[in-house]
Amino acid sequence: MAAVKLLMSWDIQTGREEDYFEFHIRKFVPALEGLGVALSEAWLTVYGEQPRLMAEAVMPNLESARQLLDSNDWEDLGQQMEELVENFDYKLVAARGGFQI
Repeated sequence: MAAVKLLMSWDIQTGREEDYFEFHIRKFVPALEGLGVALSEAWLTVYGEQPRLMAEAVMPNLESARQLLDSNDWEDLGQQMEELVENFDYKLVAARGGFQI
């Protein structure tokens, strides 16, 4: 089975930047790692009409990615994110080298 990338993007709610970054460091990243997902890259948009943040995680195969996305833990993490961000979106793509959208 081929590796896949979990691509995520979102915008931080206006005025919630400090709360978001606290959540990201203390909860979001550790929760992902606890689910067996390690972020491999992240990008912050400083200019233009793109999501403010984009991140990717490489997962070993499509089955493990689907198990994650169908889990209650993923749903709980998403609900916590929605309190601080807007336009949260994610998708799975076949992994290849370099930046992928």
